[in-house]
Amino acid sequence: MQRVTVTLDDGLVAEIDRLAHSRGEAGRSEIMRDLLRASLQQDAADRGEEGPSLGALVYTYSHEQRDLARRLTGTFHHHHDLSVSSLHLHLDQEYCLEVAVLRGDAGSLRQFAGHVMAERGVRHGKLVVLPDTAKQPRET
Repeated sequence: MQRVTVTLDDGLVAEIDRLAHSRGEAGRSEIMRDLLRASLQQDAADRGEEGPSLGALVYTYSHEQRDLARRLTGTFHHHHDLSVSSLHLHLDQEYCLEVAVLRGDAGSLRQFAGHVMAERGVRHGKLVVLPDTAKQPRET
């Protein structure tokens, strides 16, 4: 492990200390590592990097849209190799929210999510992609 010196203004240090305290972190180093990892992961996802990944696809849709539930189910069955698990919630009499946990190549996850979110009747959707740490080399 290497030591890096960074100069921060007092307000930013106070925010970091509050965040560390709220998360139960012992000190600044671990919270800074967590923040840097999260930022690097988000940057890699934003740049569309490929590789073994995990995804959480969250979307809302109208179950009253003609054949939408059947089409979505068919899409998930057709891509069963990417789908790990899902959670379905009834928001009201018309709308549902689904959370799908996905695992596979980042490009495949993005393509699959794009297909789901493009279905007529899917109202809102977002895919969060993270590296599959079980498939990544370990830090030493």
